[in-house]
Amino acid sequence: MSWKLKKFNDLTNIELYTILRERTAVFVVEQNCPYLEVDGKDLHSYHLFKEVSGEIIAYSRIVPAGVSYPEVSIGRVLVKKEFRGQGHAEELLRRGLDFILFELKETSVKIQAQDYLKKFYSSFGFQPITDTYLEDNIPHVDMLVQLD
Repeated sequence: MSWKLKKFNDLTNIELYTILRERTAVFVVEQNCPYLEVDGKDLHSYHLFKEVSGEIIAYSRIVPAGVSYPEVSIGRVLVKKEFRGQGHAEELLRRGLDFILFELKETSVKIQAQDYLKKFYSSFGFQPITDTYLEDNIPHVDMLVQLD
């Protein structure tokens, strides 16, 4: 098992293919939500993922400030279904926030969270900054954290 953090141009073809396959499996197929999953932001982002035997089991995209929001953003957070409930999501988010704080030297992170995950993100200090709204027919809330 190993964690990797790469810029878009450093991803291998296989890594990119696997990332896009897993994101589509979760956010389009599993959530029954047809939308343009490949949105152009990947080119500017950092891709944090955990591999087990060549299979990506956890993933998130760290979007630099100025691409989605004035703040850095974390998105496309996923853990493959059969690996959920084992602490991978917590480790994924902690590693992402540490990278943002210690490597990117950013202290403000904004996310667009699915509403049912509000408690999970709150455990990392994220606070809601909007009311719940529908995005692609799924309840979401924008959240912000100040890192120190």
